[in-house]
Amino acid sequence: MSTVIKQMKHPYITRNKKLRGGVPVISGTGIRVLDIVLRYEIMGQSPEDIIVALPQINLSQVHDALSYYHEHKNEIDSAWKAAIRDTDGVKKEHASILEKKLGKIKDIH
Repeated sequence: MSTVIKQMKHPYITRNKKLRGGVPVISGTGIRVLDIVLRYEIMGQSPEDIIVALPQINLSQVHDALSYYHEHKNEIDSAWKAAIRDTDGVKKEHASILEKKLGKIKDIH
C-alpha cells in the first residue's frame, strides 16, 4: 500500500504581487527573505540573533527563509544586484546631503 504525503516545501514563505512587489516574504509579515539573508550572510548574525532583532518572527521562519534562499539563490542574488545597480544610478543623479556635509562615504559592497 502506497501512501502519498503532500508536503509544503516552504510553509513560512509567501509570494504575493500585492505585498512587496511579489518578492518572497515570511508569511504574515513584510519581512523579505532577502532581509533575513542579508542579516545572516552579510552582517554575520546567527538565526538566534535574527529573531532577537526581529521579534515578530521565530526560529523556524528564519531557517525556512534561509532554506528558500539557497534553493532560489541565483534569482534572489540577481534581484539584489539589480537593486544595487538601480540605487547606484540614483546616487549618481542625486547628490547625498550627508556626503555634502561629511565627505565621501565608504562603499560597503
